Amino acid sequence: MSQDLTEQFQKAAQEIKTLPTAPSNDVMLRLYALFKQATHGDCTSDRPGLMDFIGRAKHDAWKAVEGTHRDEAMRRYIAMVQEEVAAQSGEI
Repeated sequence: MSQDLTEQFQKAAQEIKTLPTAPSNDVMLRLYALFKQATHGDCTSDRPGLMDFIGRAKHDAWKAVEGTHRDEAMRRYIAMVQEEVAAQSGEI
């Protein structure tokens, strides 16, 4: 894993927390899934129960990126954060 990529990933993880407006739930779920894939690898936990709506959504989002290499997950996460920052700053 490239040190530069790891640093960019960590910076993006901090940057997303400082946005003036929280990203949409859909964007947050995709970011969550990519973050978990980058930091933990494939999801190996059981799917949460039927009444745990948030847990199930997170689990399903993470499962959707299963098999993605950690470096690729980091790159996609960084790109999504940059896109969100640009959108909120009016650059897009």
